[in-house]
Amino acid sequence: MKILVWNENRHEKINPKVSEIYPEGIHGAIKGFLAEVGHEVTTATLDEENHGLSDHLLDQTDVLIWWGHLAHGEVKDEWVDKIQQRVLEGMGLLVLHSGHFSKIFKRLMGTTCDLKWREADDRERLWVIDPTHPIVAGLGSYIELEKEEMYGEHFDIPAPDELVFMSWFEGGEVFRSGATYKRGRGKVFYFRPGHETYPTYHNKDIQTVIKNAVNWLKVTDTNQPVYGNSQPIEAISKKG
Repeated sequence: MKILVWNENRHEKINPKVSEIYPEGIHGAIKGFLAEVGHEVTTATLDEENHGLSDHLLDQTDVLIWWGHLAHGEVKDEWVDKIQQRVLEGMGLLVLHSGHFSKIFKRLMGTTCDLKWREADDRERLWVIDPTHPIVAGLGSYIELEKEEMYGEHFDIPAPDELVFMSWFEGGEVFRSGATYKRGRGKVFYFRPGHETYPTYHNKDIQTVIKNAVNWLKVTDTNQPVYGNSQPIEAISKKG
């Protein structure tokens, strides 16, 4: 499978704590554990030319993973348009953590995607809501993270096609932390954990979810719907 991991890569440059946790960047950490299981993984970052993207690269991508936070507004609309089109054509999209405010996720959801948040070292427990879903294969009843940023309801997203995870936080809040959608021929999965100052992407259970998610997100049905004016497939009798 060909996977593209896109990361804003700004926190790693300005916050020593982040660069200590992720010396190769968040994108590098994700690339590492996906490459270990045999995927062909490419990375791209915001400050590269064209944000590290190209038409050819997107055309070859089965699943795009997106992490952003500080600079959502700096992503050029022309690339948001192209990513949206590729999702509609069948590319999978995995949006992580603060990517909920990315242009592409808000475009595909059609809502503000706003929420409550708090940085206070909350313990997080991600409960598996659908134990039959392929994304949770190999997990127990929940994933426990010692420290994470809190996201709380209300989360302004459309009702998910499938709710896979629900988080509980030490401060009392809950949050829909794993939500799936279909858009056109493509699939979208939003997965909440992953604040930059915590080693969340080194957690084996979180890695398992991401590994499972990219497998689920890849579209195997290549049938292309036909739109526009259509000739009848049966004879139409004359009326009147």
